[in-house]
Amino acid sequence: MTRLTGRALRVTVFVGENDTWHRKPLYTEIVHRAHAAGLAGASVFRGIEGFGASSLIHTSRLLSLSEDLPVAVVIVDGEERVREFLPQLDELVTEGLVILDDCEVIRYVGRDDEKNNPGTKGKKSL
Repeated sequence: MTRLTGRALRVTVFVGENDTWHRKPLYTEIVHRAHAAGLAGASVFRGIEGFGASSLIHTSRLLSLSEDLPVAVVIVDGEERVREFLPQLDELVTEGLVILDDCEVIRYVGRDDEKNNPGTKGKKSL
């Protein structure tokens, strides 16, 4: 199990929900690559409204025609590990925004899957 406490780096990647990488959602590719790189965790958050460099507002409101809602992928790990991962984001994110924030991890505890949560084997979250 990965242990993480103290100073860390948070990378947030803002892309559109319809952005793809080889016909799969871009956010999925980012999460799977972060997992393969052994990073502490990654989560995807779907926005309900937003705009970016194109200045086109995307919204989930019923009367809107926009379906390409904003998506944020948040990854947290030690600075060295996150910086090693940045070239992969450089390859994947052709349109969007990638930001880095210093942060402090107060508590990062995984589940003991087998004892406390049978049936959750392999499921992980940040």
